Amino acid sequence: MNQRELKIKAFHMNTVTSGDKFQLDANALQIKNSYDVVDEDIKEVSIQLLSPYHLNVSTNTIMDVIPISTKVLGQLGDGITHTLTGVCVVLTGAIEEGEQMHEFGSSEGILSENLQLNRVGTPKETDYIIHIDILAEKQAKFDRELCLKMFEITDNYIQEIREALKMMDGRLATESHHFVETYNVDKPKVALVKQVAGQGAMYDNMIFPNEPSGFAGGTSIIDMNNVPIIISPNEYRDGAIRAMV
Repeated sequence: MNQRELKIKAFHMNTVTSGDKFQLDANALQIKNSYDVVDEDIKEVSIQLLSPYHLNVSTNTIMDVIPISTKVLGQLGDGITHTLTGVCVVLTGAIEEGEQMHEFGSSEGILSENLQLNRVGTPKETDYIIHIDILAEKQAKFDRELCLKMFEITDNYIQEIREALKMMDGRLATESHHFVETYNVDKPKVALVKQVAGQGAMYDNMIFPNEPSGFAGGTSIIDMNNVPIIISPNEYRDGAIRAMV
């Protein structure tokens, strides 16, 4: 019998503020309120901090909702992961004077009307939201490459928070969860089949990124020709699938 163990330690952010640099302690986060990107396709990256219950703001189409988690020890599916609760990232995007960055329907408009809260994978009504809006140059072509570029820019921004999160003392965590996988060689094998999107542009999934629910280091299910992949329960819990739909 083999065992694989994963510990996820959560740090709840009671307050989130914005400033000229990132700062993190056990219950407070300061984010950087600007982010410069030099790219011929990108016109502007805007950072907006939204307080709990204050989502009556106009945004471009929602591209993703991203948790902030990082590996402290081990690889996806084992070791130790640190994560933040009480805050998440919402990515929106569009092309200047052109298309919204969407697939099969856009969601631009008032955020409170287009983002369903308190669901698995969405912010709670009590959460702070780091709203990252990326505006492409009007001559940019709406294609998969442009979409992936926006995800990469957002991931680079989040990585600066992850680097600070890696250094947090795990003993200060608000809560800790311990998951142990047990494989019994003489027992029946059970598999849960999950079909994920793999078509193009904003209809894509990354598998096994470097960081939980991250982007860098991941492989697109499209580039893998949508072949079946075996993922362990702890890998799934630890963010081995990054949905970009």
